[in-house]
Amino acid sequence: MAAAGAHRPGPLKQQNKAHKGGKHSGSSQRRAGGRVPVKAQPRRRLRDLNRVDRRHQALQLRRQRKEAVLAEKRSLGSRDGPPHLVVVVLLHSRAAAQDSLRLLQSQDSAVVRADEGGAAGFALLCPRLKQRWRFVTAQAGDLHAVLDLAKVADSLLFMLDPVDGWDSAGEHCLSCLFAQGLPSYALAVPGGTDLPPKKRIDARKKLSKSIEKRFPEAKLFPLNTEQESLLLLRHLSSQKQRHLAFRDRRAHLLARAAEFVPSQDSELLGTLKVSGFVRGQTLNVNSLVHIVGHGDFQLSQVDAPPDPLSLNPRVVKGHKRSQDMEVQDDSENGAVEMEEDVKVLMKADPSKQESLQSEVVPDPMEGEQTWPTEEELQEAEDCLKANRKVVKVPKGTSKYQAAWIVDDGEEGSEKDDDDDEDDDMDDDLMEEAVSQEGESSEEEAGEEESETMTVSECLRDEQYDEKMEEDEQMLERYKQERMDEMFPDEVDTPRDVPARVRFQKYRGLKSFRTSPWDPKENLPRDYARIFQFQDFSRTRKNLFKQIEKEETEGASVGWYVTLHICNVPVSVMESFKEGKPLVLFSLLPHEQKMSVLNFLVRRHPGNSEPVRAKEELIFHCGFRRFRASPLFSQHTSADKHKLERFLRPDAALVVTVYAPITFPPASVLLFKQRSNGMHDLIATGSLLSVDPDRIVIKRLVLSGHPFKIFTKTAVVRYMFFNREDVMWFKPVELRTKWGRRGHIKEPLGTHGHMKCHFDGQLKSQDTVLLNLYKRVFPKWTYDPHVPEPVPWVRSESALPEQEVEME
Repeated sequence: MAAAGAHRPGPLKQQNKAHKGGKHSGSSQRRAGGRVPVKAQPRRRLRDLNRVDRRHQALQLRRQRKEAVLAEKRSLGSRDGPPHLVVVVLLHSRAAAQDSLRLLQSQDSAVVRADEGGAAGFALLCPRLKQRWRFVTAQAGDLHAVLDLAKVADSLLFMLDPVDGWDSAGEHCLSCLFAQGLPSYALAVPGGTDLPPKKRIDARKKLSKSIEKRFPEAKLFPLNTEQESLLLLRHLSSQKQRHLAFRDRRAHLLARAAEFVPSQDSELLGTLKVSGFVRGQTLNVNSLVHIVGHGDFQLSQVDAPPDPLSLNPRVVKGHKRSQDMEVQDDSENGAVEMEEDVKVLMKADPSKQESLQSEVVPDPMEGEQTWPTEEELQEAEDCLKANRKVVKVPKGTSKYQAAWIVDDGEEGSEKDDDDDEDDDMDDDLMEEAVSQEGESSEEEAGEEESETMTVSECLRDEQYDEKMEEDEQMLERYKQERMDEMFPDEVDTPRDVPARVRFQKYRGLKSFRTSPWDPKENLPRDYARIFQFQDFSRTRKNLFKQIEKEETEGASVGWYVTLHICNVPVSVMESFKEGKPLVLFSLLPHEQKMSVLNFLVRRHPGNSEPVRAKEELIFHCGFRRFRASPLFSQHTSADKHKLERFLRPDAALVVTVYAPITFPPASVLLFKQRSNGMHDLIATGSLLSVDPDRIVIKRLVLSGHPFKIFTKTAVVRYMFFNREDVMWFKPVELRTKWGRRGHIKEPLGTHGHMKCHFDGQLKSQDTVLLNLYKRVFPKWTYDPHVPEPVPWVRSESALPEQEVEME
């Protein structure tokens, strides 16, 4: 009875907080119920360190870091480490490079050895300083050479003009180097001795002020005497090294000598023997190597020839060293020494060697459960024969050409329903391009008929017309970009095609942020060709842990080795003979395989030309460069990301392409090729992730206008043009530019008018909008071949944004 009539507290009963037992594992936690987890504490953490011990521990950690920095500084350029690689970059066309390099070579007791091949460089050995350097020269106009050498350089030596510092090509080169990642650098100013002393001081002050923006707290080194060159060398050897993350975790090598051995099957392919010093990490013979600008290859073996830049060389009979500086050329006796003392370090093991397979070969019949019978195959062949038509073609036309000739009756009936690759704006661009081609063909026909015009005038007029056409196309792009800013994602509903057919691949979403979207739904066929990680971040973490533990076996850092690279085209050797640098990087596991890469980029302030999505761009990602047509999307923390039609200048965007896997961190540079062959830097950033499941959503906005407005209802027109379309899109929610939300109640008449209900009364100047969404994927346009750029010149033809007027 007492239990039945127990008192229950009312809603105003005071609620006291429960007691918290604290973080200590005492009796309070045991009383709370359940087991107390056993904490595995190391022995040194059983008691807290007192104040003096904490100071000692901090001092030891600081001392260890300092010793690590000193050890790295001592090993670079020493007898056991690789030579200190200095890349000399000329930032001005008037910068005197030869005189400066001659001064660097004129050190006391220094031995200078010229590089083999066509490379413009030399090695400098200083037994007195116990240092050895290798100097390589690169012009600021040769963009690929500068970026490739900066990937492997220990230090960059910038040569400035004493008056102007750097020119426009030097400015462009500096922008690219800063975006890629700048190693340690020094600024040298050769020349200026012909100026009067007073003007020389003024010019130096002006130059110091002008470089503050690019190089704050940088010191200028004059380079006119031997003493100044010695100071510069000491600064290069003693300054702290700046690390580039993408090269510190991979073995890399700058070729000092190369030899091509053609294969028995073809003279175009063969084995390339590349000699150089190993840098970065230990080089394993079973891993793949990437030759920058040429592709991925396998190694067959690694040899250990004698070090040609040893600080303690062997004395060769017949060669007596003089007291003065001596220039030795190793190309004559280098081959003989290689034959004498070459040791084979390791050979590739086929069972452990990485494969060159970059794509999955999909089986089209993998999901097929029935095989066609012989009767069905025969029926299909008869159907094909019955569908063949006899078409009149010009005399001499082949069967292949005749298949592409379309009858007049077929042109109007055939339509492409697949609208994945073309938008309404794309159609407009195509129409304009066709009309321009038609006009140019008519002009050419008129020029052929005329007899009075000379050839030189024709060529001049054609070149001028081509420039005018480029300007018109650029103006049209500026207009489209401005239209997309003013009316984002808005398109006109087509009148000749029903909207339910034109937009049949789109869907409505209740909320773009929270509505679910399956990342494995309706994937394209290209997704069957790529590789995907179950957990990319975990794979990357485990891989980097192995690198830090130094578990790999192979050629250690600082060794002079010869790599035998299999199946290399002869064009690689030809480019090396022309004087272009040959740079090799070893690949981490899986880095030869294709996947979907996402880059986080920001527009470069020096370029304002409009860049559309799916335009072909040139990517410099870490140690790779390739061409691809990317997608642009917003950078948000949600699971869906809206497609951007243009590369925005005011926000960071994510660029999505099909490309080989690269483990971040890695810098990325985006270039656009001009019609004259120059490469313009348009965006810079870094590798964000390797994730094929990142959902990029394209939004389309259909707009209508309120025709009759009531309290909470309105009649809307011009969004659709037939009754069936209104019924088809009835479940999709409506919104207005002034923030009202509503839905379609019913169609009115047969011309697309509809009655809509909203959460408030509309204004007469408001616009009714309907959002449709579709997932988009990048095009498979990956091309590892990037043409050599023309020396860069500042473009004067770019239209400023203020001059573009909207009609």
